[in-house]
Amino acid sequence: MSSSRSMEDREWDVLGGRGDDQRPARARRTERRPALWRAPFSAYYYREVGYALTGLPVAIVGFAVAVTMFCFGIGTFVTALGLPVLGALTATARGFGRLERARVRGMLALDVPGPEPVRRVRQGSWGAVTARLADGAGWKAVLYQVLMLPWAVFSFAVTLVFLLLGWAAALYPLYHWVFPTYTSWHGYRVFDFYDSHDIRHVYEIEAPWQIAGLSLFGVLLVFLTTQLVRGLTNVNRAAAQGLLGR
Repeated sequence: MSSSRSMEDREWDVLGGRGDDQRPARARRTERRPALWRAPFSAYYYREVGYALTGLPVAIVGFAVAVTMFCFGIGTFVTALGLPVLGALTATARGFGRLERARVRGMLALDVPGPEPVRRVRQGSWGAVTARLADGAGWKAVLYQVLMLPWAVFSFAVTLVFLLLGWAAALYPLYHWVFPTYTSWHGYRVFDFYDSHDIRHVYEIEAPWQIAGLSLFGVLLVFLTTQLVRGLTNVNRAAAQGLLGR
């Protein structure tokens, strides 16, 4: 019976579309990516956009907590307080990692299995502290919180700018009438300046061919933005697999 199934169905099984394994050994996709022509109108794409935009506040909190606890732990290392703080840091980073894997699973359609539980060699509170200090997965999660803040800032800015610019240009024919009706402009003013000879240079989008050209540029930018956002979030997928998974 399995031989009669299409190659696409078998590939979907591998990527995570089906299967009885409740805890995968490696990351699996949970949803097919939409085709290029359908991407700007798909929920998949806007979940990626949502991930990029909401990733900034999450990254700021994670970075602040990680750096603060690390500095406090190092600063009090010579006392009895330093080691428990550093142990708490790896435990907290694991918590942030769990949150991030949930975001990646829900918004980027990638199921990243969590790391193995912390192994305790000794019993008691000191055994718990030393286990946390030796937790490689916890320290990888700390590294993730530190490294991903600059990327979150970059992704947020690029996604927001291209998203708004693309749709604003594509939909310009729908609101072109606002400029001559309510302003002194005949259309959207691209630039307005005086040169060194005191001659004024003004360029406004008002002719039909200009309006159509701007709208076409916006449509192309909308489709380009879907691929740009996919590339940005692919970095997050790779980071989550490498630093937050097994």
